[in-house]
Amino acid sequence: MKEEQKLMARVSTIGIAGNVLLSAFKLIAGLLGNSGAMISDAVHSLSDVLATFIALIGVKLSKREKDADHPYGHDRFECVASEILAVILFVTGLGIGKTGLDTIFAGNYDALVTPSLLPLVAAVVSIVSKEAMFHYTRACARRLNSSAFMADAWHHRSDAYSSIGSLIGIAGARAGMPVLDAVASVVICVFILKTAVDIFRDAIRKMTDCACDDDYTQAVRNFIEKQDGVRNIDLLQTRMFGEKVYIDVEIAVDGSLPLQRAHAIAENVHDGLERSFDNIKHVMIHVNPYEPKAAQDTP
Repeated sequence: MKEEQKLMARVSTIGIAGNVLLSAFKLIAGLLGNSGAMISDAVHSLSDVLATFIALIGVKLSKREKDADHPYGHDRFECVASEILAVILFVTGLGIGKTGLDTIFAGNYDALVTPSLLPLVAAVVSIVSKEAMFHYTRACARRLNSSAFMADAWHHRSDAYSSIGSLIGIAGARAGMPVLDAVASVVICVFILKTAVDIFRDAIRKMTDCACDDDYTQAVRNFIEKQDGVRNIDLLQTRMFGEKVYIDVEIAVDGSLPLQRAHAIAENVHDGLERSFDNIKHVMIHVNPYEPKAAQDTP
């Protein structure tokens, strides 16, 4: 647990410090270099600071021990954090898109100021930095099995995409088409909105007891079938609980076995599942007497 807390603190510190520095650099570059796209990009990076704070809070809440009010734990707080992140991203994207569209529909492109070289340099720095932060945060999210930090990682990736849009727009504006700076803001908006929707859908899925994917369920089934004493699987159901998994299974064992032996088989399956699948929260096993199919079909 202490190692997890250290990792959470480290990835949060790197994310916050990196985004603050990048936001300041891009904002200064956008203002001094006359680039609306770079200013929009700076606003996006600034939203990452808040996103990292929310991810950290969500993960810490989800790790709290169960209590009288939450007897099944607090795992879904992480999904709540992911949803808040998605809303922040969505609102940020809409604001950036509106600014770009206002400039495009206003016309009078000849009056637009051509960006200087500084915003172009800032865009390159941002792309490299944000891509590095994406890979680092994603690796940490996998170690923590955290959807909130994974959402934060994709927030970094969306910022890298937006910086690519800025780079293209600023380069085009410097090549003699100033309106491309505003077009870049709209492109940035599209990337941000897409990321926000994906994060929100994933969080909703994990909050509504959605079943695990087919590959995971089949892996669980294969494991149970290999256990000594299990003659058949009569029922297998899985559901997501935040980042954790609940499993309900009915196994069939030889009906002539003593109760203690049947119970031992169920215990072996239960303990084996929890050892073999790290993200399992709870396993409920019911034992049925095994009946060959021919006997079941006999009227």
